[in-house]
Amino acid sequence: MKTLDDLPPEHAPTVRVVAMPADTNPYGDIFGGWLLSMMDSAAGSVASRHSSGRAVTIAVDGMAFLRPVFVGDEVSVYATLIATGRTSMKIEVEAWRRARHDEASYKVTQATFTFVAVGEDRQPRRVPPLQTPDNGQEAA
Repeated sequence: MKTLDDLPPEHAPTVRVVAMPADTNPYGDIFGGWLLSMMDSAAGSVASRHSSGRAVTIAVDGMAFLRPVFVGDEVSVYATLIATGRTSMKIEVEAWRRARHDEASYKVTQATFTFVAVGEDRQPRRVPPLQTPDNGQEAA
């Protein structure tokens, strides 16, 4: 029986893509870097939307590969804003795989990405605070 940790998030994925042969190493395994780039794209989308502009990755924390991804797998990447600073945003990202002809999904990795909002001059700029029920606003 699956636990809550074995179920993908209930919200829609930020990115969904099928792993293709071009995304593999010479042994036919999906590159970890390809998966990292999908996760960075998802986190970047959340960061840009929250900050209403350009945001850049400055750190990735705690990434561990839990399961392999195979050619033909559907990869769903879920990204959630979890904290903000004056110019920074922390985004929790999970990647899940589903075999092409199966309904079961499995978490393959997760990490926390930190982004900084930057202006046209490429210098840090302020971001809106994280909206939570605690501060009287809707959750992000």
